[in-house]
Amino acid sequence: MKYGTFLLAYLLGSIPTAIWLSKGLYKKDVRNYGSGNAGSTNMYRVFGFTAGFITQVIDILKGFIATNLPVWFWDDLPEENKTYILLAHGLLAVIGHVYPVFAKFKGGKGINTLLGMMIAIEPMASLVGVLVFIIVLLIWKYVSLASMTAVLSFPLYLLFSHFVLGKPLDIVMLIVGFLLWLGVTYTHRSNIKRLLNGTESKASFLVKKK
Repeated sequence: MKYGTFLLAYLLGSIPTAIWLSKGLYKKDVRNYGSGNAGSTNMYRVFGFTAGFITQVIDILKGFIATNLPVWFWDDLPEENKTYILLAHGLLAVIGHVYPVFAKFKGGKGINTLLGMMIAIEPMASLVGVLVFIIVLLIWKYVSLASMTAVLSFPLYLLFSHFVLGKPLDIVMLIVGFLLWLGVTYTHRSNIKRLLNGTESKASFLVKKK
């Protein structure tokens, strides 16, 4: 079971929450509507708050549970490598969300599952990320921009903690943080094109109706 948790982490991440919920509750495939993305943002947009919220919570839990699998199932989890082992499980869940085996390897952007992973590993950095997300979303009203900025806040938080607060700097975590930001930026490449072209959709609940 010990090393089977790596596979389980990927399979948990692969659960296509938005697809299964949209088909099960609304008899429709969310990928055929809105932005076509199988994530909570499109669920909010297409089916409303309840559908989006449930999707978001489940996707966050996927990352959190997958990351903690070694804590719950390993009998000899080495303390000196604990963070990296948890990180590996969380990353597998994120990969599963983006490339889910249960949905022909076409999933969502991975932001919520990534948040679940970070809550399990770095709660304070996660809080900072959520605050950054909210601030950027309220100012510019683009979920995609808020998501990418929030992920970037993690490695920047590590640098701030080291150079300003004097905390030890984990170089591996710093590198992983920037790589995660690059990965999220890649999954949002279509959104970036729309942002540059001025055609990206704003969060509907923040836009005043005419």
